[in-house]
Amino acid sequence: MTVRPACHSPGCKPSTKTARPPGGTVAGAVWFRMQHGYRTMRLLLLSLVLVFMSNLGLAQNAPTRQELAVYAGLHEAAAKGDVAEIEKLLKEGEKPSIQDAKSRTPLHVAAYMKQHAAARALIAGGANPNALEIDRYDIITIAAVANDLEMLKVALDGGASARNITSRYDGTALIAAAHLGHAEVVKMLIAAKAPLNHVNNLGWTALMESVVLGNGGANHTATLKALVEAGADVNIPDRQGTTALQHARRRGYVEMARILENAGAR
Repeated sequence: MTVRPACHSPGCKPSTKTARPPGGTVAGAVWFRMQHGYRTMRLLLLSLVLVFMSNLGLAQNAPTRQELAVYAGLHEAAAKGDVAEIEKLLKEGEKPSIQDAKSRTPLHVAAYMKQHAAARALIAGGANPNALEIDRYDIITIAAVANDLEMLKVALDGGASARNITSRYDGTALIAAAHLGHAEVVKMLIAAKAPLNHVNNLGWTALMESVVLGNGGANHTATLKALVEAGADVNIPDRQGTTALQHARRRGYVEMARILENAGAR
């Protein structure tokens, strides 16, 4: 901290000295906390965000073993992948988008359980492919997090939108896939016109998450490359004003930094 004392008399030259905390005093402790408190708090908050986001899969609300045991009707048939039973129940008039206690439709259950044929049957029977469950996940985001390319194709072919805003983070399936380094999912979502530069409520784009929440390895690097080649903005900073390139350099992600530099990142 630099202090410039008041200087009112003619010829007075202001002194510029680095202030030192009064040693061994309460004032010194206060001074130290003022200097380092804000930075420490920012680092702590960022660390907490990274912990929460690293558990994205856990944040999803897949049916528990207990819930699966008490399911009946279309929910049970979807969980088991029983296409014949699904078609029978739909023919008998069961609503295709009926919800359980956590707003999951049978189609959500099929997506969570990776029952592709069941998902096709439900969509063919009128299930809403864009429905959101209690934590605001749609089947596209569920498939993206699970790296389930076949379910993602079923969803997109069945009318699900890659542009949906999903999850408690106000994100997209593309952001979720980029976070996890699911490069092939990212490419499918880009082809499906997912919004490249959407910023979630953490202040991050898909491109930013591929760096900040990635590990600099082959999968996250391929994800970043796909986003850059698709035209994602490489210079949208986070809420602290830090760019993806700056994050990549700080982490020592050499190949990621090279890709960003070649794309004109600052």
